[in-house]
Amino acid sequence: MSARRADFALGEDALAADGEVNRSWKPLGELALMCAAVARNTAPSDPLHARAADLLAFAWRQTGHGELLVRLQRLEPFATYPLEVYAALASTGLRHPGYEAAATVVARTRGWQLTEQPATRRLGVLNAEERTGVRRSDGMPRALRSTWLGGLPEPWTFERDSGYALTHVVFHLTDWGRVGPAGLPPDLAAYLADWLPPWLDTCLDARMWDLGCELLAVAASLPELPGPAVLQDAWERIAAAQHPSGALPEVGDSDDGDPDFVRHYHSTLMTVFAASLTTGRLDGGTPAGTRRRHGAEGVLG
Repeated sequence: MSARRADFALGEDALAADGEVNRSWKPLGELALMCAAVARNTAPSDPLHARAADLLAFAWRQTGHGELLVRLQRLEPFATYPLEVYAALASTGLRHPGYEAAATVVARTRGWQLTEQPATRRLGVLNAEERTGVRRSDGMPRALRSTWLGGLPEPWTFERDSGYALTHVVFHLTDWGRVGPAGLPPDLAAYLADWLPPWLDTCLDARMWDLGCELLAVAASLPELPGPAVLQDAWERIAAAQHPSGALPEVGDSDDGDPDFVRHYHSTLMTVFAASLTTGRLDGGTPAGTRRRHGAEGVLG
């Protein structure tokens, strides 16, 4: 990730009305989320900790220390992605009072609160509001029960789209690992304990590495980790699929030579995220987020 940081940089179209959010703001926000997880789950003396902090500082500079997010707020006041990117940075102590003030005004409107969104997406917005303090809401339990995972569906109905939906439900409930298993209702935790191992095995058999890593991150968020044999087999398969640079393709085999950024960046970030949560559990027994909710703030100053 450090070697490819230039690929995460915002281009001149970052504020353009027709700019590709999925090629600019989305990767940058995901980089911040994953590096925050590494910072929380590593000791300050660990070189990975310093590298994660450095990448977080890079991401913050890319936003103009929050000024570009203020401009985005003015250009697209009802877009949710600026808040979600900001929430990833704010969780590490990187905050912009002007952006928060503007977002708070918009979040009080009926237009914002009544925007029609899929339930999983709604959970993400509610979590971002809560994380930044822009708006407090008791809507997460209601939104949860409208999701695929919240309904505890027949396990054989699992497929790619429902897989990605369920992983993000868990990420929002656990605040991307900061809250840990305490964020999961007991019935969801028990359901996932039963069915996540075979779903994970199915995805890895299909060489769906990106979704497989997301499921490993979910596994590390459960009250009890899957058995050692499940984890060892999964991580060995992930390691075998990696490019020598560390990059992991979303699906199938990695490119020869320099890995294509678009095809590799998300799955590589999810490898980082899942590994960080897993090692945090194995090293300490309890997710770092349950011990210290703002663990990265001291690192970033």
